[in-house]
Amino acid sequence: MKFRIVIEADEDRVFVATVPSLPGCLSQGATRSEALSNVREAIEGYLESLRERGEPIPPSIHEEVIDVAV
Repeated sequence: MKFRIVIEADEDRVFVATVPSLPGCLSQGATRSEALSNVREAIEGYLESLRERGEPIPPSIHEEVIDVAV
């Protein structure tokens, strides 16, 4: 499955990763790479929790990212 992840540095330069389609699913790390790795684990746990409770899993995203030279 694919989910959009937003990674931003907070005021302490800690990278915070959130998953907009999974409310409350977030993680952080000292680097972008660490935050990404940690949020993957958070997503897995979130989805496992949904399955255990019999709740629907949000659909995977289908989007395209393009580069625009300015």
